[in-house]
Amino acid sequence: MEKSKVKLNKALYIVIASAVAIAIFSFTIGRELYEGRTQSLTSFGLVHFSGYLFFLLMPVEMAFIYYLSYYHELELIWIAIVTAVTAQFIDYSFGLFFSLKSLIRLVGEKRILKAEKYIQKYGNLTIFVFNFFPLSSPVIALAAGLLKYRLRDLMIFSVLGLFLKYLVLSLIF
Repeated sequence: MEKSKVKLNKALYIVIASAVAIAIFSFTIGRELYEGRTQSLTSFGLVHFSGYLFFLLMPVEMAFIYYLSYYHELELIWIAIVTAVTAQFIDYSFGLFFSLKSLIRLVGEKRILKAEKYIQKYGNLTIFVFNFFPLSSPVIALAAGLLKYRLRDLMIFSVLGLFLKYLVLSLIF
């Protein structure tokens, strides 16, 4: 009985998170495409910020590449870093202030324990790598909060990873 309730809660979470992600995408980029308007930096910032919250999955790297054809890369990199770090601060705060049990219900025990293991084993390198590659850096920020990891280190290595990721994407695309 308990397992079916957990599965139902996870399914409901996935449906709600997907609906929120679709709504954000639809009301920003989708709306601008439909109305024939040029994409705005506000819509990029909203999509990018949302993609770095631990409970939403959004293709932020694809959004960055898409917006490169409309805006200067340094402007996009700056907005990407500010929005990602702001969202990661929120993720970190959730880790600090909510119980492990409640966060496991939202994210899943496997993901949180794996993120904690990487942080404990590799520290700042984990934060850098997860921000440089399209990996789940929001879960890393959440786990860092749970571990009461140094916020300063989280922010520094997140910014470094994000800056290099978006710089490389700008050079490639």
